[in-house]
Amino acid sequence: MSPSTVKTLFALDEGIETVAVGHSLAVGPPLQIVGVVEGMDASWRAIEETSPDLLVVVTKRVSDKALYLIESAAKQRPARPIVVLYEGAANGFMARAFEAGADDLVIMPESLERIQFALEKAVARKQGTGAPMGQAPMICMLGPKGGTGKTLTSCNLAVSLALAGRKPVLVDLDLQFGDVGIALGLSPERTIYDLVRAGGSLDSEKVESFLTTHSSGLRALLGPTRPDQAGLIGVEFVRDVLKTLRTCSDVVIVDTPPSFSPEVIAAIDAASHLCMVGALDALSLKDSKLGLETLELMGHKGSKIKFVLNRSDSGSGISRRDAEAILGLIPDAFVPEEKEIVRGVTEGRPIVMMNERSVAARAFRDLAKSYVQEFDAVERLAAPEALIGKAKRSRAGTMLGRRR
Repeated sequence: MSPSTVKTLFALDEGIETVAVGHSLAVGPPLQIVGVVEGMDASWRAIEETSPDLLVVVTKRVSDKALYLIESAAKQRPARPIVVLYEGAANGFMARAFEAGADDLVIMPESLERIQFALEKAVARKQGTGAPMGQAPMICMLGPKGGTGKTLTSCNLAVSLALAGRKPVLVDLDLQFGDVGIALGLSPERTIYDLVRAGGSLDSEKVESFLTTHSSGLRALLGPTRPDQAGLIGVEFVRDVLKTLRTCSDVVIVDTPPSFSPEVIAAIDAASHLCMVGALDALSLKDSKLGLETLELMGHKGSKIKFVLNRSDSGSGISRRDAEAILGLIPDAFVPEEKEIVRGVTEGRPIVMMNERSVAARAFRDLAKSYVQEFDAVERLAAPEALIGKAKRSRAGTMLGRRR
């Protein structure tokens, strides 16, 4: 697939007129529309004739013909992203579309900006970049079960990335009971609540003025100080904040509450990477398994998802092998239970700074290293020219500069 131009074909189901999706057709570069076809049969012929890089299926009902087209197109060219614009009620169609091979589904009506974002995100996933064009990667931290150490993992991962030379931003999206500030020992002088109250449009300079800087170099957008303040922060605002932060940082890490709330789903949809956090006990493993299955129904699976197993040496009577059998995967990081981790929370000092030689600290650093390797590989693959330009401006890039 060309990194500069993405040939896009719109396939309109019965009852959908071109004029009805007119604003959707106004998408700009790098998407280039090579056809708008009415009818699923005619769309299949157009797919064979034009060989598009991106297929957009538009329907307003539970359409067997649309599902068949999605499945056929996915089998014909697995690397081609497929996005569904759906104007009807959800009523199970979302799950069926994902099962057929769709990469994303947008409930219409939706703004042109949101549609283009969804299309670029789907292309980025299949290209292996994991992030929409021009945006930094974003890791959404998830944990359906509370008390598994998700916030501690978020903080230690973010600090590890900062110590590795990245410019991360950590967002506390637990809008009612966020603890990122406590875990990092930061005073919440300006929070996401203050940002939404400031009103007006968002830009990188404005959002950055509400970030709190940690001694590691990490910057954090802290959560509200009281639960009642969460009601003022809506899904659209969260989307805009995350999108803005991805233009002014190397990587965004989002710590979420133990639920699939609308704000969390918005973060999941926008994320390039997902990280599920669980613990070695029966209840956490059960909820983690359900969480992974939910993500799969939403179209997220495979290498995009990492799994961190906290308290991996606990005497719960469940072995690591048992956990792997329950989850259906091998965790990417095993973090043991250490007393210093708890003491670090009290003192507001992440274990990676408090005792860098501890087993837990090494586990978090290795997790951060795995992400850095992925990010660097993507930069080399997707934008070699940009990487060479970056190399000229950084000490780490001197070797690339000499190679030129």
